[in-house]
Amino acid sequence: MKRFIALQKIVELGSFSKAAEHLGYTQSALSQMISSLENEFSIKLLNRFRAGTQLTLEGKKIYPLIEKTVNQYFMVIEKIKEIRELETGIVRMGTLASISAHWIPKLLKDFQSIYPGVEFVIHQGDYTSIQEWIRTGAIDFGFINPNAVSGLEIIELKKGEMLAILPENHLLAKEKIIPLDRLAEEPFILLEEGHYYEPLEAFKLIGKSPNIKYTIHDDYAIMTMVEAGLGISILAELVLHRTNYHISLHQTEPPIYRTLAIGYKDEESLPIASRRFIEYLKEHLDELP
Repeated sequence: MKRFIALQKIVELGSFSKAAEHLGYTQSALSQMISSLENEFSIKLLNRFRAGTQLTLEGKKIYPLIEKTVNQYFMVIEKIKEIRELETGIVRMGTLASISAHWIPKLLKDFQSIYPGVEFVIHQGDYTSIQEWIRTGAIDFGFINPNAVSGLEIIELKKGEMLAILPENHLLAKEKIIPLDRLAEEPFILLEEGHYYEPLEAFKLIGKSPNIKYTIHDDYAIMTMVEAGLGISILAELVLHRTNYHISLHQTEPPIYRTLAIGYKDEESLPIASRRFIEYLKEHLDELP
């Protein structure tokens, strides 16, 4: 294979001396490698001229196969490198509370059944902090809303509805769908999501502002406060899965949706383990709520 690689480099650069310098051989050693190959094949592969080096007629016929063999060899080396790195790789990601609770456990369990040596470092935050962690390199990628970030590469995953949550004994709890303008009149518990929050954008579109009484950075604390009758809120339907709070869930009019996506700087800077995890996530997206 070393002789094939040497031949490819000579043809590419058109010179024994340039190829020898690039590969770290002496020109004499490179000449001996090519002579050995020609003797083995009983075919002259290269013609040397003052102006450079060219393939012979016979060499032109066989060279495409040699070039293909070299390329396949490097593909094998790259694949081996990936497998070795995945044995001890680290995936650093940023997640939202709903993703941490309802996507991450299954994804990690299934992914680590294939790659048991991969380690995970998970930071839970909001749209602003996750974006900043990506930019500073604290994490490799994060779950975000594409509308909340800029300057990142994005892979959209799913769109989910956001629901109004009320105390069970609230007067509006009898309504299946509640207009946003009526919710604007109620004491509102705001989920701190950084500089962007889907319900606030929805209120803006109808020319209203919610009556914000509390701002909290935890979905589950908000559900507890709503249950206690301290106000109402709007949360992602995903985070409301499998909860046992005594709260009432309602669609809004107009409806509010949240787009979930993966964000990262660029694909080239992603470690192999993170790239493989993102690929796995995309392949199994339909299995996630």
